[in-house]
Amino acid sequence: MDRKKELKMQYKEAKIEAGIYQIKNTKNEKVFIGSTKNLKTLNGKKFELEMGACTNKSLQEEWNTYGKDAFLFEVLEILKDEEISPLGIKGDLKKLEEKWMEKMQPFGERGYHSMNSRDEKV
Repeated sequence: MDRKKELKMQYKEAKIEAGIYQIKNTKNEKVFIGSTKNLKTLNGKKFELEMGACTNKSLQEEWNTYGKDAFLFEVLEILKDEEISPLGIKGDLKKLEEKWMEKMQPFGERGYHSMNSRDEKV
């Protein structure tokens, strides 16, 4: 019982990191760029894809076609506490995500985002 309490305490004390991530298809090099207030939730994104519940249809289709072993989940940038502006985490993550979208250009053949909808989420 003490071990269980210790693990709960460690979980509560663990620092939550917000940031930008990519899901990369290693078969065709297409990428999805996303942001989250808690990078630990990336396992939840994997679970969504495994369950067929991803809202990005093209990403879900290729996950189904190529399988989970064809995809890498990578953290691109962590939002540091001292970088959080008065806009708050949500606004700062949006700016960071826009920066990475501009840099990576994950549109059309290069990714899972459409040009007319840069706000797609997984």
